[in-house]
Amino acid sequence: MEFTKIIERINELARKNKSEGLTDAEIAERDELRKQYLTNFKNNFRQQLETIEIVDDKDNIKH
Repeated sequence: MEFTKIIERINELARKNKSEGLTDAEIAERDELRKQYLTNFKNNFRQQLETIEIVDDKDNIKH
């Protein structure tokens, strides 16, 4: 599922939970979506970190 769609659905379920509560199926869906969100977030963050290069004052690149 697309990252933004996951967030939208998590938010929908959060609003429903506050207003009327969730069914067991919706709770399970929410938990699965949260896992997917965290996995995507970690992977994206890891990719960003891997592209960072540290350059010291003498222009030496450290990976």
